[in-house]
Amino acid sequence: MIRPWKRFVALMDRREGGEALAALRIGLGLAALSAALDVWPVADLIWLDAELGGYRKLNDPEGLIGWLGGASASTLHGLMAVTVVCALLMVVGVVPRLAALVYLQVHMALTNLNGHAGGSYDELLDNALWLMVFACSHATWSLTCRLRTGKWSNPDAQVLAWPRYLMVLQLVIVYASTGYQKVSSHWLPGGDLGALYYILQQPSWSRHGDMSWLAWLFPVTQAMTLGVWLFEIGAPLLLVALWARSSRTTAGPLRRWMNRVRFRDLFGLFGVGMHIGIWSLMSVGPFSAISLAMYPALWHADEWRRLSARVAGWRRRRQTPSPPAATAPRAG
Repeated sequence: MIRPWKRFVALMDRREGGEALAALRIGLGLAALSAALDVWPVADLIWLDAELGGYRKLNDPEGLIGWLGGASASTLHGLMAVTVVCALLMVVGVVPRLAALVYLQVHMALTNLNGHAGGSYDELLDNALWLMVFACSHATWSLTCRLRTGKWSNPDAQVLAWPRYLMVLQLVIVYASTGYQKVSSHWLPGGDLGALYYILQQPSWSRHGDMSWLAWLFPVTQAMTLGVWLFEIGAPLLLVALWARSSRTTAGPLRRWMNRVRFRDLFGLFGVGMHIGIWSLMSVGPFSAISLAMYPALWHADEWRRLSARVAGWRRRRQTPSPPAATAPRAG
């Protein structure tokens, strides 16, 4: 019988193709770039002291900002430029581990300046970037791969899989902890299920101003509220589904059911639709972009490789000219 610690060591040493981590790197790089560019226009207002043009009195800066001489406008904009460069390096796959680490340190230093600004999405981005520090995400689909092998992809690359596993776990924790805190009658079955409707009536959340016209669609918002709540509290089942998929050759009714209903794919489809809906209707900062950037971890590298092959085949078919139509010889 294999001891648990040996199973754990074997799990941490498991390797797979680099496509999934590459997709994570690109997605998180784009999300980090979007977050930096979105906040840059109002950076002075948020992270400068009131005496320098900010909206409130801030505490004396510590750590990185303190070492740089304080939160002046020039320091602030210099650090913002660093985050943009680091995000771009992640997207193209050049020193992505170092880029993720530097972005993480700068981002933490900036967000710590003003505890009244930002939100939980800042911690979510920080956690994801920290995992990318340990991930070999540039083995394929990167400029580094192009320079090393002459090709953008390297199907022979093998990388440690555990950063992807932890990214999935992070996603499950985010959804489950959020769902378990939704205990009001507006969220729980048996109540009025009016949470999303009431949220969209609040100017601080609504992206489109007055949405009182949703009153005649109240049953639809009730169904969406219930769906979101069930999705979040059921997030731990995703771990069961991934286990069932990884061991699908082993008999068992739970494994067969999870694989037959394709729980993981349904979870991903609902999650993507939910975040697109949140982004289109609510002002929640970069939360949806960061969350969606973590979704590539749900699919194995082999699945990403097959998708890439299908896309490449489709592009070749579109670029290949059709043969000229044969014409029948005219009668003499």
